[in-house]
Amino acid sequence: MTRIWTCLTACLCLANLGFGADRVAYDTIEAAEKAGPDFKVQGEYAADGHGVQVIALGEGQFRAVQYTGGLPGAGWDLKTKSAEEGDAAKVATLVKDLKKVERQSPTLGASPPEGAIVLFDGTQASLDQHWKPGAKMNDAGLLMPGCTTTDEFQNYTMHIEFALPFMPNSRGQGRGNSGFYLQGRYEVQMLDSFGLDGLDNECGGVYTVVKPDVNMCLPPLAWQTYDVDFTAAKFEGDQKTANAKILFKHNDVVIHDRELERMTPGGPLSTESAIAGPLYLQDHSDPVRYRNIWAIKK
Repeated sequence: MTRIWTCLTACLCLANLGFGADRVAYDTIEAAEKAGPDFKVQGEYAADGHGVQVIALGEGQFRAVQYTGGLPGAGWDLKTKSAEEGDAAKVATLVKDLKKVERQSPTLGASPPEGAIVLFDGTQASLDQHWKPGAKMNDAGLLMPGCTTTDEFQNYTMHIEFALPFMPNSRGQGRGNSGFYLQGRYEVQMLDSFGLDGLDNECGGVYTVVKPDVNMCLPPLAWQTYDVDFTAAKFEGDQKTANAKILFKHNDVVIHDRELERMTPGGPLSTESAIAGPLYLQDHSDPVRYRNIWAIKK
């Protein structure tokens, strides 16, 4: 599968990446220019047959996850990895022969095809037309969490782009948490799970139901994509005769191609049904942001 890699043109000086620089106090950061030197150290590093994801843990500490074969979705064998923790000096030693890379999803900025419903394009008109009262966008024209579409969908294709905040002092479900609810019933988690195991409650997981086939979460503040083909469950009366199905891509890598045996909690709809439902973007009080949302009904 074609993937776009934006690599630094030469092996960068470690000092320029922030190794050994003075630390700053972190809270919740939404802009790279305010993120401090630890943000410059964290990220992805790669060379032929080897990949490292460096996670900022706050207070000048990091976790470096090493992958055999390459980075997740780009050569990793899906089995062999190891992790070490330490300060910036230790990270510098681990990545000294690698290049820092900034991957982008090939579907980032994808234009809606003819016939698509443009749910959000950064304009007030799209917000007013397609979202229930209470939906908001920030001054940069990005959609904010805690919003539900007025449009409802049964079988469809959908594209969404999202960015997770930089929260190095937070852990687990407190680190850039939101949820992408398919048909208002099935939550695919949005969370800063960069470098983690890829569980069912981490980014790309169908919450409490099934984990993604591979954790394709990019570092915080990077724009990421979800692209999904969704087929609704089938019912005869109250009896379900077929499960819902998804073909789901995270940053253009397939992480789900499966049936969903049950719905997930927390969405706007409380019962599983073939009846159409909305897109819901869950709010956990973290500044997750969204843009370029469109769908095609089938």
